Amino acid sequence: MALAIDSNRILMNALDQQIKVLEQALLKQTKLNPRYRKLLTIDGVGEVLALTITLETGDIGRFAQVGNFTSYCRCVGSEKLSNGKKKGQGNSKNGNKYLAWAFVEAANFAIRFNEQAKRFYQRKAAKRNRVVALKAVAHKLARASYYVMRDQVPFDSTKLFV
Repeated sequence: MALAIDSNRILMNALDQQIKVLEQALLKQTKLNPRYRKLLTIDGVGEVLALTITLETGDIGRFAQVGNFTSYCRCVGSEKLSNGKKKGQGNSKNGNKYLAWAFVEAANFAIRFNEQAKRFYQRKAAKRNRVVALKAVAHKLARASYYVMRDQVPFDSTKLFV
Protein backbone atom coordinates (compact mmCIF):
# COMPACT_ATOMS: atom_id res chain seq x y z
CA MET A 1 0.00 0.00 0.00
CA ALA A 2 2.80 2.41 0.90
CA LEU A 3 4.58 1.63 -2.38
CA ALA A 4 1.42 2.41 -4.37
CA ILE A 5 0.99 5.74 -2.56
CA ASP A 6 4.63 6.71 -3.21
CA SER A 7 4.27 5.75 -6.86
CA ASN A 8 1.14 7.87 -7.26
CA ARG A 9 2.78 10.83 -5.49
CA ILE A 10 5.80 10.68 -7.81
CA LEU A 11 3.51 10.46 -10.84
CA MET A 12 1.45 13.45 -9.66
CA ASN A 13 4.59 15.55 -9.18
CA ALA A 14 5.82 14.66 -12.69
CA LEU A 15 2.45 15.57 -14.20
CA ASP A 16 2.40 18.89 -12.31
CA GLN A 17 5.79 19.76 -13.79
CA GLN A 18 4.61 18.87 -17.30
CA ILE A 19 1.48 21.01 -16.88
CA LYS A 20 3.62 23.98 -15.83
CA VAL A 21 5.88 23.53 -18.85
CA LEU A 22 2.89 23.39 -21.20
CA GLU A 23 1.27 26.47 -19.65
CA GLN A 24 4.49 28.48 -19.97
CA ALA A 25 4.93 27.44 -23.61
CA LEU A 26 1.32 28.33 -24.36
CA LEU A 27 1.61 31.78 -22.81
CA LYS A 28 4.82 32.47 -24.77
CA GLN A 29 3.31 31.47 -28.11
CA THR A 30 0.01 33.33 -27.87
CA LYS A 31 -0.31 37.01 -28.58
CA LEU A 32 -1.92 38.44 -25.47
CA ASN A 33 -4.15 41.46 -25.85
CA PRO A 34 -5.24 43.90 -23.11
CA ARG A 35 -8.52 42.03 -22.60
CA TYR A 36 -6.53 39.09 -21.22
CA ARG A 37 -5.03 41.21 -18.41
CA LYS A 38 -8.43 42.61 -17.45
CA LEU A 39 -9.96 39.12 -17.30
CA LEU A 40 -7.36 38.15 -14.71
CA THR A 41 -9.03 40.58 -12.28
CA ILE A 42 -12.18 38.42 -12.19
CA ASP A 43 -12.38 36.16 -9.15
CA GLY A 44 -12.06 32.55 -10.25
CA VAL A 45 -10.38 33.29 -13.58
CA GLY A 46 -6.71 32.35 -13.75
CA GLU A 47 -4.22 32.45 -16.59
CA VAL A 48 -5.53 29.41 -18.47
CA LEU A 49 -9.20 30.34 -18.14
CA ALA A 50 -8.50 33.96 -19.14
CA LEU A 51 -6.60 32.74 -22.17
CA THR A 52 -9.40 30.33 -23.07
CA ILE A 53 -12.06 33.03 -22.73
CA THR A 54 -10.02 35.55 -24.73
CA LEU A 55 -9.21 33.20 -27.60
CA GLU A 56 -12.64 31.55 -27.80
CA THR A 57 -14.51 34.86 -27.67
CA GLY A 58 -12.59 36.55 -30.44
CA ASP A 59 -13.71 40.11 -31.12
CA ILE A 60 -16.11 41.14 -28.35
CA GLY A 61 -17.63 43.74 -30.68
CA ARG A 62 -19.42 41.01 -32.61
CA PHE A 63 -21.86 40.65 -29.70
CA ALA A 64 -24.38 43.48 -29.78
CA GLN A 65 -25.58 42.96 -26.22
CA VAL A 66 -24.53 41.09 -23.12
CA GLY A 67 -27.38 38.61 -23.63
CA ASN A 68 -25.97 37.57 -26.99
CA PHE A 69 -22.61 36.83 -25.36
CA THR A 70 -24.08 34.83 -22.46
CA SER A 71 -26.21 32.86 -24.91
CA TYR A 72 -23.10 32.11 -26.98
CA CYS A 73 -21.42 30.91 -23.77
CA ARG A 74 -24.34 28.51 -23.11
CA CYS A 75 -25.09 30.25 -19.81
CA VAL A 76 -28.80 30.74 -20.42
CA GLY A 77 -31.69 28.38 -21.00
CA SER A 78 -32.95 27.65 -24.48
CA GLU A 79 -36.67 27.29 -23.94
CA LYS A 80 -39.28 29.11 -25.99
CA LEU A 81 -42.02 30.92 -24.10
CA SER A 82 -45.17 32.53 -25.35
CA ASN A 83 -47.50 34.32 -22.96
CA GLY A 84 -45.72 32.67 -20.04
CA LYS A 85 -46.29 29.16 -21.41
CA LYS A 86 -43.57 26.81 -22.56
CA LYS A 87 -43.83 26.19 -26.29
CA GLY A 88 -40.76 24.03 -26.78
CA GLN A 89 -37.04 24.06 -26.42
CA GLY A 90 -34.45 25.62 -28.64
CA ASN A 91 -31.14 24.16 -29.61
CA SER A 92 -29.32 23.83 -26.29
CA LYS A 93 -26.12 22.80 -28.07
CA ASN A 94 -25.78 26.15 -29.84
CA GLY A 95 -22.87 28.25 -28.71
CA ASN A 96 -19.34 27.56 -27.64
CA LYS A 97 -18.83 24.53 -25.42
CA TYR A 98 -15.35 25.65 -24.39
CA LEU A 99 -16.65 28.96 -23.07
CA ALA A 100 -19.39 27.08 -21.21
CA TRP A 101 -16.72 24.89 -19.60
CA ALA A 102 -14.50 27.88 -18.79
CA PHE A 103 -17.26 29.80 -17.02
CA VAL A 104 -18.38 26.77 -14.99
CA GLU A 105 -14.76 26.24 -13.90
CA ALA A 106 -14.46 29.93 -13.03
CA ALA A 107 -17.71 29.68 -11.05
CA ASN A 108 -16.33 26.77 -9.04
CA PHE A 109 -13.24 28.78 -8.14
CA ALA A 110 -15.23 31.95 -7.46
CA ILE A 111 -17.45 30.09 -5.02
CA ARG A 112 -14.36 28.95 -3.14
CA PHE A 113 -12.50 32.25 -3.01
CA ASN A 114 -15.11 35.04 -3.24
CA GLU A 115 -17.39 35.41 -0.23
CA GLN A 116 -20.11 37.26 -2.19
CA ALA A 117 -20.18 34.57 -4.89
CA LYS A 118 -20.37 31.91 -2.20
CA ARG A 119 -23.38 33.59 -0.54
CA PHE A 120 -25.12 34.01 -3.91
CA TYR A 121 -24.49 30.34 -4.71
CA GLN A 122 -25.83 29.22 -1.33
CA ARG A 123 -29.01 31.30 -1.75
CA LYS A 124 -29.62 29.80 -5.19
CA ALA A 125 -28.78 26.26 -4.05
CA ALA A 126 -31.28 26.54 -1.19
CA LYS A 127 -34.09 27.35 -3.64
CA ARG A 128 -33.07 25.02 -6.48
CA ASN A 129 -30.41 22.36 -6.91
CA ARG A 130 -26.64 22.84 -6.87
CA VAL A 131 -26.17 22.52 -10.64
CA VAL A 132 -28.64 25.33 -11.34
CA ALA A 133 -26.96 27.47 -8.69
CA LEU A 134 -23.52 26.84 -10.19
CA LYS A 135 -24.79 27.73 -13.66
CA ALA A 136 -26.28 30.95 -12.22
CA VAL A 137 -22.85 31.94 -10.90
CA ALA A 138 -21.33 31.06 -14.29
CA HIS A 139 -23.94 33.28 -15.95
CA LYS A 140 -23.02 36.17 -13.66
CA LEU A 141 -19.33 35.71 -14.44
CA ALA A 142 -20.04 35.58 -18.19
CA ARG A 143 -21.94 38.87 -17.94
CA ALA A 144 -19.09 40.41 -15.97
CA SER A 145 -16.54 39.13 -18.50
CA TYR A 146 -18.46 40.77 -21.32
CA TYR A 147 -18.33 44.18 -19.66
CA VAL A 148 -14.71 43.74 -18.56
CA MET A 149 -13.64 42.92 -22.13
CA ARG A 150 -15.86 45.49 -23.84
CA ASP A 151 -15.15 48.46 -21.57
CA GLN A 152 -11.58 47.47 -20.58
CA VAL A 153 -12.30 47.97 -16.87
CA PRO A 154 -11.23 45.83 -13.91
CA PHE A 155 -13.73 43.47 -12.27
CA ASP A 156 -15.78 44.76 -9.32
CA SER A 157 -17.57 41.98 -7.41
CA THR A 158 -19.65 44.46 -5.41
CA LYS A 159 -21.56 45.33 -8.59
CA LEU A 160 -22.03 41.71 -9.61
CA PHE A 161 -23.37 39.85 -6.59
CA VAL A 162 -26.05 42.14 -5.14
